[in-house]
Amino acid sequence: MNLLMLLLTEATTTPTPVPDDTYNSPGTIGFLATFGITAIAVGLFFDMNRRVRRTRYRTEIRQKLAAEELANLEVAKPERPAPPAKPSRANPESDPNQ
Repeated sequence: MNLLMLLLTEATTTPTPVPDDTYNSPGTIGFLATFGITAIAVGLFFDMNRRVRRTRYRTEIRQKLAAEELANLEVAKPERPAPPAKPSRANPESDPNQ
């Protein structure tokens, strides 16, 4: 009986750990991984911004060059040949050359 009582007290007096009391941290490796991913994302954001800005500047320059080309373009009408001479309406009988 004493043995049974001893086993029961040993089994029931052990406290169970409370999940709120444990502290879980990713540690140094987790911090470095998170920092690396963040650094790569920030680098990609800056690179994308640079590329978009460069594309926008190129488009603006092309539009300005096209506008300057249109402003400098002279549209001249082609020279027309002289109109043909009108035939004379004189009577052929009165014409001494014939």
